[in-house]
Amino acid sequence: MTSLIIHYSLHFFLPLFVAKLFFNKDWKKAYIIMISTMIVDIDHLLATPIYQADRCSINFHPLHSYFAIAIYIVMSFLKRPFNIIGIGLVLHMFADYCDCFI
Repeated sequence: MTSLIIHYSLHFFLPLFVAKLFFNKDWKKAYIIMISTMIVDIDHLLATPIYQADRCSINFHPLHSYFAIAIYIVMSFLKRPFNIIGIGLVLHMFADYCDCFI
């Protein structure tokens, strides 16, 4: 239960912190874009079982692969709104990566 609280806190509060820190003028828009990147979890539907508590998502699901993460990092350096999307995806991968150790 504690790991779920940590996981979802990272998914929702880390993008909020980054949006307020780096996109202060348009933080609400940046936050909404970063939160919307959670759609990347659609690749969990390809797994059997769809949810497994002790499974590390990183490099297990296609959109959580190292190759995909490299693309997300590159996106973080592009012009808006692609950089915000990339940052949101990188933060999402970081939150999922933390699950691999809990």
